[in-house]
Amino acid sequence: MKITSSTKNLKKALSLVEKIVSKSTSLPILNNILIKTENGRLKLSSTNLEIGINYLIGAKIEETGEIAVPARIVSDFINNIREEKVSLSTKNNILNIDSDHCKTSILGFDPKDFPIIPKIKKESFASINTKVLKSSLMAILDSIALSEARPELAGVFVSFSSDKLTFAATDSFRLTERINDFNCKDQKSIILPRSTVIELIRVSSDTEGDLDVKIGDNQIVFSNNDLEVISRIVEGSYPDYKKVIPEKFVSRVIVNKDDFEKNTRLAGLFSSNISDIKIKCLEKKLVIVSKNSEKGEINTSMECVLKNEPFDIAVNYNYILDGLKILPTEKVILEFTGHGSPLVLRPDGNEKKLTYLIMPLRS
Repeated sequence: MKITSSTKNLKKALSLVEKIVSKSTSLPILNNILIKTENGRLKLSSTNLEIGINYLIGAKIEETGEIAVPARIVSDFINNIREEKVSLSTKNNILNIDSDHCKTSILGFDPKDFPIIPKIKKESFASINTKVLKSSLMAILDSIALSEARPELAGVFVSFSSDKLTFAATDSFRLTERINDFNCKDQKSIILPRSTVIELIRVSSDTEGDLDVKIGDNQIVFSNNDLEVISRIVEGSYPDYKKVIPEKFVSRVIVNKDDFEKNTRLAGLFSSNISDIKIKCLEKKLVIVSKNSEKGEINTSMECVLKNEPFDIAVNYNYILDGLKILPTEKVILEFTGHGSPLVLRPDGNEKKLTYLIMPLRS
């Protein structure tokens, strides 16, 4: 292989593919990035056997070829080059990198040992805007279960239909559902692993436009002309979370989000080891109370607008803060759905495309 590339483009490609490189001791080849020429462009690939990423950049290709090289070394080296262009060449599994003021030789590996990243030959059935994808995944990220005891809960439920795209996640203590207006050829639903969600958020931050979606037997691909993200799909069925979302409320209150967040943080300073606070909603005032035998106690209040009867509920204050950060409006709606039932948070404006609910704690 012998090519010349823009240093800027090469840096971007490396930043996109290197993050999922595995630090494997049993399979050292997973610590590498595969660099190869393909259809007149330079392709960089990485995989941890759960996710694979391919990224293509333009380059002047004099000789075709490929090599697997240690991700950390090649990335650190390229990121410290200031010249606009850099030349890459290979011989006997050694990658030579030349710039105007620097030359290096990096010991690589036989590219034949690099794992094959699967291809899905089916046609794409949908396209997702990267901004929509990122904002949706950011909204549900905190509700994904961290434990793998129930693999389906350690992922995100994604449902494609003719008119909407739905993302949902729950760890049994709280639940988030985000619904987007959408146009899709077919109706499909899958479960994305948490690690893939994190990777798609990162990739979407550096990518503009739309990503085409293809689904195979146990894999999904998000791609455009330059990028491919290939992930396994979690096996099994996602719980029918819709049954948990209350259809009616007993009482509803509207409160300023910033004031509610500030007072929740203050109350959290005096919570116990289960992070509990009590929210008391009166006719024109919302009060947050917290008490700890070792720290003291606090009572904070703010104005609110209440519909129906006053109520009180004990919740984990961290879950409240996680919910508030995904609500985009200046005021937020809290729906009390009965003792022992979830507290529902929504953006102001009766908007039901974003729903966040928290299971109460015992008072």
